[in-house]
Amino acid sequence: MTDFAGLELAQPILRALSDEGYTTPTPIQGKTIPPLLDGRDVMGVAQTGTGKTASFALPILQGFALNARKARPNRPFVLILAPTRELATQISDSLKTYGRHLHLRVQTIFGGTSMRPQIGAMARGAHIVVATPGRLLDLMTQNHIRLDGVETFVLDEADRMLDMGFINDVRKIAQAVPKERQTVLFSATMPKTVEGLAADLLNDPVRLEVAPAATTAERIEQRVLFVAKGDKRALLGDLMNDDRIERVLVFTRTKHGADRVARHLNQNGVKSDAIHGNKAQNARQRALKGFRDGQIRALVATDIAARGIDVDGVTHVINFDLPNEPESYVHRIGRTARAGADGIAISFCAHDERGNLRDIERCIRQPVPVFEEHPYHAADVADAPANDTPKGGRGGNRGGGRNRSRGGQRQDAPKGATGGGGNGGAKRGNGGRNRRRSQGGNRGNAGMAA
Repeated sequence: MTDFAGLELAQPILRALSDEGYTTPTPIQGKTIPPLLDGRDVMGVAQTGTGKTASFALPILQGFALNARKARPNRPFVLILAPTRELATQISDSLKTYGRHLHLRVQTIFGGTSMRPQIGAMARGAHIVVATPGRLLDLMTQNHIRLDGVETFVLDEADRMLDMGFINDVRKIAQAVPKERQTVLFSATMPKTVEGLAADLLNDPVRLEVAPAATTAERIEQRVLFVAKGDKRALLGDLMNDDRIERVLVFTRTKHGADRVARHLNQNGVKSDAIHGNKAQNARQRALKGFRDGQIRALVATDIAARGIDVDGVTHVINFDLPNEPESYVHRIGRTARAGADGIAISFCAHDERGNLRDIERCIRQPVPVFEEHPYHAADVADAPANDTPKGGRGGNRGGGRNRSRGGQRQDAPKGATGGGGNGGAKRGNGGRNRRRSQGGNRGNAGMAA
């Protein structure tokens, strides 16, 4: 099987795929679609950007192509759960795109907006409901949605759903769905909590994996920059001087932090916007559209708000703050290097984030290479032991000074220059730091851009 036609999908679906320029399935699609068409349950481990949405959307649409039915008031045939409204919207858009010739009704259900339009849409009938757990339960409690007719139940990004505290909501929803159903679960990582949920909800599933859980995409070039916390915004501004950072996602730990970073970038001439849970839905959608259309160069986001950001061409991901949960690092940097493209992930690490960095490196099973050739390099932060970390860390000790064996020691800059418009930094003298270079030789360029 080398193209979608080999999957024997219905002609209306193939026509829609052709309209979008899609002819060949991605690896996860090629592995997932056949067992789903055969009616099997599937548990898929796939990072974002692998094409997993289409891998469950196309079999769902195939079912309606082969068995056309009228939409029923308040009783969908298919239920898809997603952790955030952005992801729910993206899934709905994909279903509408691939199913444009099937005349299906797809309804998106999420909080942060009025219930009234969603209630009205359900009363008119929907074949497929894509929902976030909280709002779905609200409508179920008010008898505006009944799940006793659901034939296919999909949980997308299950790990994030559980991270966000939706485990009880998910179980309540699952209890309302008939036991005789097809169930699909996708997750970027597979912690024990997700394994347990899958064991309870899936029946003899086919397990598929296109990238090992908790690893990072091979096409992403990763770097960590040690910096004093008070210098982070200045460092970010310095990096943004390089116009080869064309479209960048900047991650912060807090909503207020996202607003501050976006405001700082705008004040320094970088068109930016922030997206987080405190923003109204229309403001979030406006920011996403501006980012997707290229009107916004930098989108500053929190982890939860970033779920469902489906934008190709993100050249860089910058972790302004390192996440407390190492799995979030995998999700974050997966926003670049999508659809076979290359990408660069840059992480700022302050003194109190050393433990977070250690946990990330354990999670991804590799050290993140250190980049020192920037004007705000903090040697004291680089040398600090990893257990010197409040809040985010989990204890333990990376070890002491610069002679430690760290596989990603001082790296050459990835393919470009930045900072001061730079055409490359001067070579370091032999009297420099003792960290072993993993690539050897003199640096050519000092920047972090692609």
